[in-house]
Amino acid sequence: MSTAEPSGSPYKLIATDLDGTLLRSDGTVSQRTRGALAAAAAAGVAHIVVTGRAVAWTRPVLDDLGYRGLAVCGQGAQVYDAGEHRLLTSLTLDRQIAALALAKIEAEVGPLLLAASRDGLDGEVLAGPGYRVGGPLPYEPIQDAAELWSAPLNKVYLQHPTLGDDELAEAAQQAAGGLVGVTMAGEGIVELLPLGLTKATGLSLAARRLGVKAADTIAFGDMPNDIPMLAWAAYGVAMANAHEDLGAVADEVTLSNDEDGIAVVLERLLG
Repeated sequence: MSTAEPSGSPYKLIATDLDGTLLRSDGTVSQRTRGALAAAAAAGVAHIVVTGRAVAWTRPVLDDLGYRGLAVCGQGAQVYDAGEHRLLTSLTLDRQIAALALAKIEAEVGPLLLAASRDGLDGEVLAGPGYRVGGPLPYEPIQDAAELWSAPLNKVYLQHPTLGDDELAEAAQQAAGGLVGVTMAGEGIVELLPLGLTKATGLSLAARRLGVKAADTIAFGDMPNDIPMLAWAAYGVAMANAHEDLGAVADEVTLSNDEDGIAVVLERLLG
């Protein structure tokens, strides 16, 4: 990745994570950031939301923004056309492989608490017994964990009674990293994904549809699941509130999501 300071000419593509990056702590996008993105669009720069949220959890935010372009959802599993409200690509997690991976992880750390995100435009997130649900996003509680496996999935969420998120992600990677992808996307959010899938995977597919390359892209993120995206882009920006691991790949640290960190960088680029 280039470590050069971005020039005064804007990039052709702005890729932003949602939670902890584009969204403030109250779940909204500030007027300043909206204005900066509108100015970028007027200058011919595309904006792609790249989020760990599946489409069903992403769509309300996009609709509020009046967003009509492509979005990358589900950690790269889904490329979604917001203007046409349709999925262009969707990659599912092999449920047999996921079950084997879970068995290997539990053999090392003990029983896990599970949730799962179902595939599709309206795929709900099922929360199994004991899974700790946080924030305003909708979950469907279930009592029988077997129900988690009854329909195609794009990811499985893991929690542990005592291990922290980083510890759990590391243990899962060590036990089952040859079978599935493992990422940490936020507090209490450790995920199992199809092997090899990252935000960079989905972003590269979406960028190709737009005729844009990594060299044309600036990306913003705050959590370990954003590292592949920041590494893929020509210039990667971490938020001030970012996980410490992003320091290894970010070319710049901007202000926090609550301090309009995205807008600060875009305003500089656009002059």
